[in-house]
Order: sequence, then C-alpha cells, then structure tokens
Amino acid sequence: MIRLCAKIVAKTDLYETDKEVQNLIDWVCLSEQIKENNNTIRNLIGEYKKIEPDCREGVRTQLERMKELCKERNNLYEKQNDLKGQKQQIEKSLGR
Repeated sequence: MIRLCAKIVAKTDLYETDKEVQNLIDWVCLSEQIKENNNTIRNLIGEYKKIEPDCREGVRTQLERMKELCKERNNLYEKQNDLKGQKQQIEKSLGR
C-alpha cells in the first residue's frame, strides 16, 4: 500500500488536487506508522521483561536502561495517541 501511495504521489498530481485521495494516502501512511510504533513498543516491552529480573537483583546499569526504555515507550505512546487522533480526523473527513 505504501509503495502504491508513493507512486500516486510521485507520478500524478492527485495528492494535491483531490482531497479524498490526499486523505486516503495520509490515512495509509498514518496506519503504517502506527503499526511500526506498535512493533517498537512490543520490542521495548520484550527487552524490559528480559532486564527486569536482573534489576531486582540490584544491577544499576540495567535499571538505567529500563528507565530509558520506559521513556522511549512513553514517548511512543504519546506519538501513537497523536497519530490515532490524526487518523480519526481523516476517517471522519472520509465519512467513516
């Protein structure tokens, strides 16, 4: 879908001239970004779970990494909420 959207943007002027096409392409791109962010969140949580037992034993460096992972995760959750809001606006304008 992303490649198709890229071809439409690169080879036609539909993105600039047709609001519905623009909204649809934006929706596809936002959906893809949300999927990528969800995968990153899952990876961060997986890494967190691997580190957690050692942290309970008092390993300071792993505790610091856990804090970094939590910050990254929280930032991605905020970004996800923003992206979902944008996606909902686009869906609303598409009449869904």
